[in-house]
Amino acid sequence: MVRTSAVLGIIAPHPPIMVEAVGGPRAAVTAASAHAMERAAEALAAFAPDTLVIMSPHAPAVSDAFAVDTSPRVAGTLAAFGAPGASFSYHTDLELAEGILSAYAGADLPTIPRSADPRLAPGELDHGVLVPLSFLDPRGEHPVVVLSLSGRSLADHRRAGTAVAEAATALRRRIAFIASGDLSHRLTPDAPAGHARRAPLFDAEVVRLVGEGDLDALAAIDPALIAEAGECGLRSFIALAGAVPEPSAEVLAYEGPWGVGYLTAIVRPDAAPGSRATPAAGRKGGAAGGDSHPIVAYARAVIEAHVLGEAPPPPPPAADLADLPARAGAFVTLSRGGALRGCIGTIAPTTDSLAEEVARNAVKAATEDPRFPPLGPAELADLELKVDVLHEPESTTAHELDPARFGVIVSCGWRRGLLLPDLEGIDSAAQQLEIARRKAGIGPDESVRLERFRVDRHC
Repeated sequence: MVRTSAVLGIIAPHPPIMVEAVGGPRAAVTAASAHAMERAAEALAAFAPDTLVIMSPHAPAVSDAFAVDTSPRVAGTLAAFGAPGASFSYHTDLELAEGILSAYAGADLPTIPRSADPRLAPGELDHGVLVPLSFLDPRGEHPVVVLSLSGRSLADHRRAGTAVAEAATALRRRIAFIASGDLSHRLTPDAPAGHARRAPLFDAEVVRLVGEGDLDALAAIDPALIAEAGECGLRSFIALAGAVPEPSAEVLAYEGPWGVGYLTAIVRPDAAPGSRATPAAGRKGGAAGGDSHPIVAYARAVIEAHVLGEAPPPPPPAADLADLPARAGAFVTLSRGGALRGCIGTIAPTTDSLAEEVARNAVKAATEDPRFPPLGPAELADLELKVDVLHEPESTTAHELDPARFGVIVSCGWRRGLLLPDLEGIDSAAQQLEIARRKAGIGPDESVRLERFRVDRHC
């Protein structure tokens, strides 16, 4: 049966240690990425592609042309990373490979088949191909086409992605375009490529743009920031933007162990023309620039400046905060991947303005929550923020509590415990009280004073 063409995009990291045969127990450090790749494999199976087209920044390349491997069969192992038994072999979709070369030429993009130059190691798979395919197609069930990057412009890489989609359409192929690549290699002082102070901001911007489905904007990132980040995947991602125009996207994972950023995402061509996709489910706010209220964007900017050792930003103009009280208690809650990463706040105002209150608590949530180590630069990219502005507490009884609507303050002498409202997993007043007592070190049989409060929550 001949099927109409379509393109599914997958952004895939490629650290060899993520493969169990290489990393063994050490692979746990990239567990979030590995789990995300398993989810991507499920999406791939549901999509049922004819061919996997994978663009790798480590495939042999030339500076002034786009190379396509036209070897009938491609194979490789992870022996260089200590796993000679991790070997993989795939048939090449030669018709599509030739079609892509023709489409490149039709778009005035210089091309070269890897088989035309022995220095391009035709038929040999690099780890930028092997690591993603070890998750997505470990048994070689699909034919592949392996593409190389080029030293040509970002705009040319987008045109190359468009040419790939056009070739697939002409041959009525359903393809998965796998954009292999890592983000910054300079996130931390111990990163393999050295440390760049602004590298986390590059990762944050890429994660934000992908999460919003605005892959075309990747080419507009400040070139100085791109160079400072020391990335290897941006051109692959921009080619994917050409292959899947007007996409919806879902960020499955971002993490930055060893100072290298790993992003996993699914990109689908199912957004209406002119529209943009929403961020991944569960993300409220998201990476820098995606916050819905100026007070949250300000809290994020304060945290980023503190973690990166920069001067604190000025507070937002008063007009931007006109819907907020001049002074109030406030809590700042940080999360990553849906898991709590810090929460510090004040019940009543302790500073001259709400903006100052939020700024102070934001830094404390990032660096002084005793349950967590101080936030590191590599964690900025996928940091999620909430700012709860507290109304004045009022006396209450246990019967008047509602954990969905009210927070609670439990007091016994100098001991005091607080729990915010509408927290996941807190479904009853009894649970709310028990946790608030425990936080304050108040026993279940001790007499307490109860207060309840509302919050205005901004994400």
